[in-house]
Amino acid sequence: MNRARSALQFVHGNLNAVKMRRIKFSIYVLSAIAVAACGGSGQRAVNSTTKNFDSAKIVSANGSITETLCALGFQKNIVGTDVTSTYPEAISGLPKIGHNRNISAEAIIALHPDLLIGLQQSLNPDLQQQLAAANIRVISLPLVYSVAGTKTLVQSIADSLNVSPKAQQVKDGIDKDLATRVVLKSHPKVLFIYARGAGTLMVAGRNTPASAIIELAGATNAANSFEDFKPLTPEALLESNPDVILMFDSGLESLGGIEGLLKIPGIAQTNAGKRRKVIEMDGQLLTGFGPRLGLAVATLSKELNDAQK
Repeated sequence: MNRARSALQFVHGNLNAVKMRRIKFSIYVLSAIAVAACGGSGQRAVNSTTKNFDSAKIVSANGSITETLCALGFQKNIVGTDVTSTYPEAISGLPKIGHNRNISAEAIIALHPDLLIGLQQSLNPDLQQQLAAANIRVISLPLVYSVAGTKTLVQSIADSLNVSPKAQQVKDGIDKDLATRVVLKSHPKVLFIYARGAGTLMVAGRNTPASAIIELAGATNAANSFEDFKPLTPEALLESNPDVILMFDSGLESLGGIEGLLKIPGIAQTNAGKRRKVIEMDGQLLTGFGPRLGLAVATLSKELNDAQK
């Protein structure tokens, strides 16, 4: 009887040991999976199944995206930006990854972000492959230069970060600002000039952010005979003969102000030059097409209205 009892105890002991080994093995496997999902470092990685992005480290590759992230409550998550990210002012102190059309993969990887968010027109395939190899998720979004396009961008970013309801407040803010724009009595011809000193002067044609914002403000782009940007020439100035010249404040400053602008051949002979009708605005505000789009349109419409007086 004692031998039988000892045999049963031996069998149960072995069975319990087997069960414990299986449990320990299962825990080991689950732990290994969890570590692998975090990149092997024990840190939480952001992937397509992530539900909460509150602690995600984000790099923004566009000024409009940076503004949108801040408007959605993710300013604290941003660890780096491109050089066009100038608003809000607190962002300017963050590490820079280059211009949005010439982004450095090495600069991004050095920041150890969970994800990078950029525009499709700026993120080239090689960059995306380099970031994927570094286990950095890339969110690439389109931006159409219109009110609807901006609202779509806001909603897409909110959806990507699982905060969809927050987008409506940002979009409502755009509409609220748009409601304050001035309705112009006429449609003045406006020429946007991009300048980086007298040696770099370009004018904006159709299908550019500058052309889109001019039209949203109720004016006409004076350079509608071509698409994209072209070098500024005296002949083009005389042909377009704008009523108003529009520039980035930094661009006008690079020329030495209005007096420097009037020294550019052909400028003084235009209607705008003769009447010194020049409007300068912050570049990111004017052509960013982000959450401040309504403010940009309203501000430009008021400036144009004053220029007609």
